[in-house]
Amino acid sequence: MSSIVEILNSIRDEFSVFNDPRDKYIFLVDLAKDLGGLREEEKVEANRIHGCTSQAWVTCKKNNSKYFFKTDSDAMIVRGLLSLIERSFNDHTKEEILNIDGSQFLDSVGLGRSISSQRTNGFSNAINKIQKELLD
Repeated sequence: MSSIVEILNSIRDEFSVFNDPRDKYIFLVDLAKDLGGLREEEKVEANRIHGCTSQAWVTCKKNNSKYFFKTDSDAMIVRGLLSLIERSFNDHTKEEILNIDGSQFLDSVGLGRSISSQRTNGFSNAINKIQKELLD
């Protein structure tokens, strides 16, 4: 099992082949298409990510000491961004997830300057929601 930092480095390598931010957006949309998403009954207020310009949700399940997240959004770019959270955080412990600085996540994968500030803030809110739920 790769560490979260190793996964973030792998994601950064995948995005590094694109020089044009539009190509990064296209890749995010492709990732969004592969995301399983949530069932309609999971798209409830308790799972909603606040501060996101689009509708976005995250669910969390614990299996032994590992956590598993499912995400969804009505916007394809956001959905693609959320897929990065699933890929990075799934099958990791609370301690590993809490050690990630949500404000630096997009920079660490090479997307910091490619994503609008509104989406960056919404993405940070998604990570903050996850980390807050792990502390409750």
